[in-house]
Amino acid sequence: MKRPHRTALIALALSSTLTLSTTQAQTPATVSGTDVYHVLFAKAAPGQAAALAKELQEVDPKDPMGSHFLLLRHQWGDDWDYCLIQHLGTKASVELTNAIPNPPPTMAWHTDSYAAGPSWGELTRLMMPAASDGKSSNPVYVVAVHRAIPGHRGQLEKVLKEPSPNAKTPISNVVFTHLEGGPWNFVSIDRYGSWQDLATDASTFANDPSWGSVRDHSSFHHDTLADRLVSK
Repeated sequence: MKRPHRTALIALALSSTLTLSTTQAQTPATVSGTDVYHVLFAKAAPGQAAALAKELQEVDPKDPMGSHFLLLRHQWGDDWDYCLIQHLGTKASVELTNAIPNPPPTMAWHTDSYAAGPSWGELTRLMMPAASDGKSSNPVYVVAVHRAIPGHRGQLEKVLKEPSPNAKTPISNVVFTHLEGGPWNFVSIDRYGSWQDLATDASTFANDPSWGSVRDHSSFHHDTLADRLVSK
């Protein structure tokens, strides 16, 4: 695969091969999810945003799951430019090679993590559904990164997965659970059908009961609005 972040994962290897699965995560907390994903947050080097987007969308034709990815582009919020969520199957391995795990010239910085999530079919259904009328849609995504208060991971995950009782528009939600990598426990993604749907639902945010519940269990969070990039 030509995506440059692949080589960065080598730095995670503690031996010749590091194998992870949703049943082998080195954490005492219960991991929910059936498949393993690679979650990349990346900031483009100055003047390289378009080039980095192109690199992140390149697919190795020899990789049977090369097209299994969701690429989101920052609009408002945190400092990253792209969030790439790549499906790896039910397990993933990192092997030592001669590749140098340095970021490519198109990246200013990046973070790599393994996470547990739903099956690829379920992720596609929730995050990348085909337009029912045959026309291209313009969805908006809210990407939230959370670290739980010690001992509150289960409670925080439950809150992040609960639908808002005040929602005025359909919202699809996926939560990824950290396995190895970055300093977060969960990445939660809410998908709205359009920017208009987000604006309509925003009127309910002030009275959303989950606001206080999240603060009861989350010690750290960043929220970012993003849209999706699709390979042409």
